[in-house]
Amino acid sequence: MPLVRISFQTGKTQAWRQAVSDAVQQAMVETIGVPPADRFHVLSEHAPGFLMIDPTFFDVARSDDPLIVQITLRAGRTDDQKRALYRRITDRLADNPGVRPQDVMISLVENALVDWSFGEGVAHYVPA
Repeated sequence: MPLVRISFQTGKTQAWRQAVSDAVQQAMVETIGVPPADRFHVLSEHAPGFLMIDPTFFDVARSDDPLIVQITLRAGRTDDQKRALYRRITDRLADNPGVRPQDVMISLVENALVDWSFGEGVAHYVPA
């Protein structure tokens, strides 16, 4: 059950936001075995000046329109799976809605089964 946080600048259409969410979800399904209906995405818009992204870190020429994807997920994916996920997310976002690959930053945050509660104050994966 990944929890995905996607940050971008204000002014995007609902169709753009949906395409971004769809691209990230489909990439996770294709590369790291996430079930298609396992979608928990938080999309956050930020006014200009509230996303402070270095324009040339690692010699990547970024524009002033970044998109940040942070995925919290259970530990256990291989390095190759993670690399495939980064590539697939970036490729899908480039295809639709047309996000420049240079503007996509992805971060994975891994945790354990006990770190998840889906409601009612219960650790659903590790019941007492």
